[in-house]
Amino acid sequence: MTESDPDCPTNSPTASPTGRAVIVTGLSGAGKTSALKVLEDLGYEAVDNLPVTLVNSLVRPGEGLYRPLAIGIDIRTRDFGVEPVIAEIDKLMAERGLSVRMLFLECDDDVLRRRFTETRRRHPLATDRPLLDGIRHERTLVSPLKRRADVVFDTSKLQPGEFKRWLAGHFGLEADRGLIVFVTSFAYRNGLPREADLVFDARFLANPHYVPELKPLTGRNEGVAQYVAADPDFPAFYQSMTNLLAPLLPRFAAEGKSYLTIALGCTGGRHRSVYIAERLAAWLKDQGARVELRHRELEEGGR
Repeated sequence: MTESDPDCPTNSPTASPTGRAVIVTGLSGAGKTSALKVLEDLGYEAVDNLPVTLVNSLVRPGEGLYRPLAIGIDIRTRDFGVEPVIAEIDKLMAERGLSVRMLFLECDDDVLRRRFTETRRRHPLATDRPLLDGIRHERTLVSPLKRRADVVFDTSKLQPGEFKRWLAGHFGLEADRGLIVFVTSFAYRNGLPREADLVFDARFLANPHYVPELKPLTGRNEGVAQYVAADPDFPAFYQSMTNLLAPLLPRFAAEGKSYLTIALGCTGGRHRSVYIAERLAAWLKDQGARVELRHRELEEGGR
C-alpha cells in the first residue's frame, strides 16, 4: 500500500500527507488508548470509539480533512461489527488521494489478564463470564480484523518508550521519512523480540561471560569488543551479515516498508550481541540508513 496517489496533483489537500488516516483496533487492553495518544503527539487528530457508520463521512477527502486522522475502533464502539469495519475501510481505500492503514494491537492472554486485574478495569466481554473467557471470546471475534490489518503489533513485552518509537517509525508524518532501521540486541533466554523482522544468532562466538575480567562489562566496552572481534569465525559472520543486508535495504524501501527491525541475540544479551549491534548500527549509518539502536537487556537490567 502506498501513502499517496502519484496521479493526484501535489497542490491538492488530499494528495499531501494530511490525506491520511490510521484505523487503530485490536484486543481490549492491548494499548489502543496509548497508541492514539502517541499518534496525537505525532500530529494526528485522534478520535476514539467513533461509530462505524460515521467513519467514512469523517475521513472522506475534500470535506475538511486538513490533519491526518487516527481513529480508534474496538468492540466498545457503538454499532461495532467486524464485517462493517472491513467494509468501511475498503470504501476508504478506494478513495482517490487518501491513504488508509489499519493497525491491530495484539497481546498475550496472561498479560491482558494481569493488566485488567492490576487496573481493576472490567473487560467489555467479561461482564457475565470469567475474565479469561472474555479475553478469548474477543480474540475469536476480532480475528478477521487481525487478518485484514496492514500492521499487527504485539505489545506483550513492550516498553512505553519503545512503543512510541515504533509508532513513529511506522506512522510518522515526515514528508520523506524513508526506511528506518531499528537494531536491537537481546538475550535468547528472555525470548526473541516479537517485532523483529530479521534475527541473527551470535551464540556460536566465544563468550566473554566466562572471562573473569570481562564478565561484569558489556559489549560497549573496548575489551569486550576486542575479545568478540578476535574470534576466528567473527569476520566471516559479520561480512556475510552485511553482504545480506546491503541489497535488502533498498528493496525494503522500494516496497514501501517504513520500519525494519534487526535483532542480534546471544545467551545473556550483554556482550556479543551488544557489540555486534553497535557495530552493525554504525555500518548502517555509513550506508546512509536512518538507524535507531537499543540494547534490550541492558535497558531492562537483564544479565
